[in-house]
Amino acid sequence: MLIGTPKEIKNNEYRIGLSPAGVRELVAHGHEVLVENKGGAGVGFDNEQYSAAGARIVNSASEIFDSVEMIVKVKEPQPDECKMLRSGQILFTYLHLAPDPIQTELLIASGATCVAYETVTDEHGGLPLLAPMSEVAGRMSVQAGAHHLEKAQGGLGSLLGGVPGVPPARVLIIGGGVVGTQAAIIATGMGADVTIVDRSLPRLRQLDSEFKGRLKCLYSTSDTIESCAVEAELVIGAVLVPGATAPKLLTRDILKKMKPGAVVVDVAIDQGGCFETSRPTTHQEPTYIEEGITHYCVANMPGGVARTSTIALTNATLPFVISLANHGAANAMWADKHLLNGLNVHAGKVTYKAVANALGYDFSDPRESLRA
Repeated sequence: MLIGTPKEIKNNEYRIGLSPAGVRELVAHGHEVLVENKGGAGVGFDNEQYSAAGARIVNSASEIFDSVEMIVKVKEPQPDECKMLRSGQILFTYLHLAPDPIQTELLIASGATCVAYETVTDEHGGLPLLAPMSEVAGRMSVQAGAHHLEKAQGGLGSLLGGVPGVPPARVLIIGGGVVGTQAAIIATGMGADVTIVDRSLPRLRQLDSEFKGRLKCLYSTSDTIESCAVEAELVIGAVLVPGATAPKLLTRDILKKMKPGAVVVDVAIDQGGCFETSRPTTHQEPTYIEEGITHYCVANMPGGVARTSTIALTNATLPFVISLANHGAANAMWADKHLLNGLNVHAGKVTYKAVANALGYDFSDPRESLRA
């Protein structure tokens, strides 16, 4: 199969869909790979490394979109990229369609087979292609929050870990999944006073055991979120409903009761955000202030540590890329129900129920759509 990886064009996005090591594996399986000129330069992978791995370097994204059978990216295609897609082409990348009606409409119009990293599953009920970036974002969320709590950044002026004689800052983490757990690791490691809330009692028991009493594990209710948020210096939103729009758990009314200068970090912003006042920001302009609270809502947080993220993402996606390339989209997904769960749009139809529900489209069964 002819596979292509274009340079990412989203604001301050330096990651690339395939590392040179990933290219080498695909070439070893008999496939041909095109990489856009300087596509990996932002993470320290130059053209020579890709050429040595067996890739062919091309000068523009249009050369890739015009010729390849499968496109492997990182972020959702921007409108100009969507318009270059064609019927029968495979797009394998993060999509986050539920809060993005424009992208969804363009992907439907393209006729392409669009497989979303974030809804591919595994035998344990996890999301293996979302997990590595969730790990990165969870750890970064605490770094970002700590930085923006500094007075020079407009924050309250609190040190997360405090010092002898001064209590540590209070951190509320909403959601005990991969993002929340990684955030908790960093926040507790920095000495903060950490509370994590989740709606799964088994998960709370597991976290309590893992952290051995170094954080508080509370059942998530509106009352619990409000009471903890108004006392917190930092709130991290780590809620995920796979493929669907995130629920709004931190309301404007709660925000008004929080300490002026406190910071909120919404890691769920790719799925619309889990705070009522959230709107997407960029690495270039990462924050804004509303109701006296600093909001950090960068929609591609792992892009801030692009080299680590590129390598971690390629490690996770490569087996699925190889399967799609070896067998073709339909055969690969018929053989692997977990990869099939990644199919969001195919041949002009929405094939992921949460996306259809969120945006008002008819839902097409993915297996039936592939047979058509």
